[in-house]
Amino acid sequence: MTAMDITIHASFLPHDDPDASLAFYRDTLGFEVRNDVGYGGMRWITVGPADQPGTSIVLSPPAADPGITDDERRTIVEMMAKGSYAIILLATKDLDGAFERLQVSGADVVQEPTEQPYGVRDCAFRDPAGNLIRVQELR
Repeated sequence: MTAMDITIHASFLPHDDPDASLAFYRDTLGFEVRNDVGYGGMRWITVGPADQPGTSIVLSPPAADPGITDDERRTIVEMMAKGSYAIILLATKDLDGAFERLQVSGADVVQEPTEQPYGVRDCAFRDPAGNLIRVQELR
Protein backbone atom coordinates (compact mmCIF):
# COMPACT_ATOMS: atom_id res chain seq x y z
CA MET A 1 0.00 0.00 0.00
CA THR A 2 1.36 3.42 -0.95
CA ALA A 3 1.17 6.29 1.57
CA MET A 4 -0.96 9.25 0.56
CA ASP A 5 0.62 12.68 0.24
CA ILE A 6 -1.87 14.60 2.36
CA THR A 7 -1.60 17.46 4.84
CA ILE A 8 -3.88 19.40 7.18
CA HIS A 9 -4.83 22.58 5.36
CA ALA A 10 -7.47 24.15 7.62
CA SER A 11 -9.55 23.44 10.67
CA PHE A 12 -12.73 25.29 11.62
CA LEU A 13 -13.61 26.80 15.00
CA PRO A 14 -16.87 28.63 15.61
CA HIS A 15 -17.01 32.21 16.84
CA ASP A 16 -19.88 34.24 18.25
CA ASP A 17 -18.05 37.59 18.13
CA PRO A 18 -15.75 37.94 15.11
CA ASP A 19 -13.96 41.04 16.44
CA ALA A 20 -13.18 39.40 19.81
CA SER A 21 -11.98 36.22 18.08
CA LEU A 22 -9.86 38.22 15.63
CA ALA A 23 -8.23 40.16 18.49
CA PHE A 24 -7.55 36.95 20.42
CA TYR A 25 -6.01 34.92 17.61
CA ARG A 26 -4.12 37.84 16.06
CA ASP A 27 -3.07 39.91 19.09
CA THR A 28 -2.81 37.31 21.86
CA LEU A 29 -1.67 34.21 19.97
CA GLY A 30 0.21 36.20 17.33
CA PHE A 31 -1.34 34.48 14.32
CA GLU A 32 -1.42 36.31 11.02
CA VAL A 33 -4.73 37.11 9.36
CA ARG A 34 -4.95 35.39 5.98
CA ASN A 35 -8.50 36.17 5.00
CA ASP A 36 -11.47 38.08 6.41
CA VAL A 37 -14.69 37.57 4.48
CA GLY A 38 -18.20 38.74 5.20
CA TYR A 39 -21.33 37.41 3.55
CA GLY A 40 -24.99 37.72 4.46
CA GLY A 41 -24.29 39.30 7.84
CA MET A 42 -21.80 36.54 8.74
CA ARG A 43 -18.00 36.64 8.86
CA TRP A 44 -15.26 34.04 8.28
CA ILE A 45 -11.71 34.89 9.43
CA THR A 46 -8.75 32.72 8.46
CA VAL A 47 -5.69 32.89 10.71
CA GLY A 48 -2.52 30.88 11.17
CA PRO A 49 1.09 30.90 12.32
CA ALA A 50 3.25 33.09 10.05
CA ASP A 51 5.86 30.34 9.66
CA GLN A 52 3.23 27.76 8.63
CA PRO A 53 1.51 29.26 5.57
CA GLY A 54 -0.09 25.95 4.61
CA THR A 55 -1.98 25.44 7.90
CA SER A 56 -4.88 27.64 8.94
CA ILE A 57 -7.74 27.99 11.39
CA VAL A 58 -10.99 29.31 9.96
CA LEU A 59 -13.02 31.17 12.57
CA SER A 60 -16.56 30.75 11.32
CA PRO A 61 -20.14 31.54 12.30
CA PRO A 62 -21.61 28.61 14.20
CA ALA A 63 -24.04 26.46 12.27
CA ALA A 64 -23.70 28.45 9.04
CA ASP A 65 -24.50 25.25 7.11
CA PRO A 66 -27.98 25.64 5.57
CA GLY A 67 -28.62 21.91 6.14
CA ILE A 68 -28.61 22.32 9.93
CA THR A 69 -32.00 22.49 11.63
CA ASP A 70 -33.06 25.19 14.10
CA ASP A 71 -32.87 22.61 16.92
CA GLU A 72 -29.32 21.71 15.90
CA ARG A 73 -28.38 25.41 15.81
CA ARG A 74 -29.75 25.89 19.33
CA THR A 75 -27.78 22.86 20.53
CA ILE A 76 -24.57 24.21 19.00
CA VAL A 77 -25.07 27.62 20.61
CA GLU A 78 -25.79 25.97 23.98
CA MET A 79 -22.67 23.78 23.72
CA MET A 80 -20.55 26.79 22.77
CA ALA A 81 -21.86 28.68 25.81
CA LYS A 82 -20.80 25.76 28.03
CA GLY A 83 -17.44 25.49 26.27
CA SER A 84 -18.06 21.92 25.16
CA TYR A 85 -18.44 22.28 21.39
CA ALA A 86 -14.99 22.65 19.81
CA ILE A 87 -11.39 21.88 20.75
CA ILE A 88 -8.04 22.54 19.10
CA LEU A 89 -4.57 21.41 20.14
CA LEU A 90 -1.62 23.75 19.61
CA ALA A 91 2.05 23.27 20.48
CA THR A 92 4.99 25.45 21.50
CA LYS A 93 8.58 25.06 22.64
CA ASP A 94 7.98 27.65 25.40
CA LEU A 95 4.87 26.51 27.26
CA ASP A 96 5.54 28.66 30.32
CA GLY A 97 6.04 31.78 28.20
CA ALA A 98 2.90 31.08 26.18
CA PHE A 99 0.89 30.46 29.34
CA GLU A 100 2.12 33.70 30.92
CA ARG A 101 1.19 35.69 27.80
CA LEU A 102 -2.27 34.11 27.70
CA GLN A 103 -2.85 34.68 31.41
CA VAL A 104 -1.80 38.34 31.18
CA SER A 105 -4.14 38.82 28.20
CA GLY A 106 -7.10 37.85 30.35
CA ALA A 107 -7.76 34.57 28.54
CA ASP A 108 -10.03 32.17 30.41
CA VAL A 109 -7.52 29.74 31.96
CA VAL A 110 -8.82 26.19 32.34
CA GLN A 111 -5.59 24.50 33.45
CA GLU A 112 -2.13 25.79 34.32
CA PRO A 113 0.91 24.03 32.79
CA THR A 114 0.73 20.45 34.03
CA GLU A 115 2.73 17.28 33.48
CA GLN A 116 0.06 14.86 32.26
CA PRO A 117 0.10 11.12 33.10
CA TYR A 118 -0.03 10.34 29.37
CA GLY A 119 3.42 11.84 28.78
CA VAL A 120 2.91 15.48 27.74
CA ARG A 121 3.12 18.79 29.54
CA ASP A 122 0.34 21.16 28.58
CA CYS A 123 -2.09 23.86 29.65
CA ALA A 124 -5.63 24.76 28.61
CA PHE A 125 -7.72 27.87 28.16
CA ARG A 126 -10.81 29.04 26.27
CA ASP A 127 -11.00 31.52 23.42
CA PRO A 128 -13.69 34.26 23.41
CA ALA A 129 -16.25 31.84 21.90
CA GLY A 130 -15.62 29.19 24.58
CA ASN A 131 -13.58 26.84 22.36
CA LEU A 132 -11.16 24.76 24.41
CA ILE A 133 -7.55 25.32 23.39
CA ARG A 134 -4.89 22.99 24.76
CA VAL A 135 -1.25 23.95 24.27
CA GLN A 136 1.33 21.19 24.49
CA GLU A 137 5.01 21.71 25.10
CA LEU A 138 7.22 20.50 22.25
CA ARG A 139 10.14 18.51 23.63
